[in-house]
Amino acid sequence: MNCEVCQLKELDVEYFEIREVLRCILHTVFFHRALGLVRPKDIHLELFEITYVQCGDAELEKKVDEKIDQFIDRVEKHPNKKNQICLSFFEVKNKQATWFTHKVERLYWEQWYINLNVAQHPKPHSGKSHHSKLTVHPGESASDERNARRAALESSLHEVLFQIIKFVNEKKDHIPPIPNKEGVSFPYEITISSSSDSAFGMDMIKRMLQTGHPTMLS
Repeated sequence: MNCEVCQLKELDVEYFEIREVLRCILHTVFFHRALGLVRPKDIHLELFEITYVQCGDAELEKKVDEKIDQFIDRVEKHPNKKNQICLSFFEVKNKQATWFTHKVERLYWEQWYINLNVAQHPKPHSGKSHHSKLTVHPGESASDERNARRAALESSLHEVLFQIIKFVNEKKDHIPPIPNKEGVSFPYEITISSSSDSAFGMDMIKRMLQTGHPTMLS
C-alpha cells in the first residue's frame, strides 16, 4: 500500500493560538480531501488575516474540536515539548475471520503531520530561546515584539496552507476509490504525540502494522 506522507512546516505558537491554527490546518486538509458534495463555509480567523474553508459538516467539526481539546490538554501536561498531530486517511479491509473474531485492517494511504512548538508560559528569557530573534531593542516596545512575532506566524501559516495545496495538487495517484459510506470524508483518524513519547515519529509504522476495530472515525 502506497502511503504518501506530508510533514508540514513547524510552527512556533503561543498557547492561546493553538486552537485557531489547528482548526485552520486540519479543516483545510479535510476540505481538499472531501467526498462528493459539500457545503463550503468560509472561516475568517480572529487572530490572523487568513480565511480558510470548512466542509460545513457539524459532525466533522465536532470530531476536530475534540481532538484539539486533547492536544491542548497534552500541551498543559507536557510543557516544553514539541507536539505533533497526525491526520491519517485509510481504507478499511476485512481480514479473514475465524469462528470468534472479525478483524478489520486499516490500510493507510495518506498522512499529514502538523508540528507545533508551543512557547512556554511565562516566556523564557534565555538568549538561546527561539524568541531571541525577536528581542526588544532600545526604542521598541513589548507590543512591537508581539506584533513582529504574530506577523511571522501568520506568514508561516500561509506557507503551510500553500504547502497543503501544493501537495494535494501533485499527489493524486495514491487516492483509493471512494468508499461506500455516508459522510464528507474518507475514513480517518487523528492521533497526538509529543517529543517525550518513545514512539514520536514512529507511530506511522506502528499503526500500519496493527489492526483495529471497524470504526470509521476515531
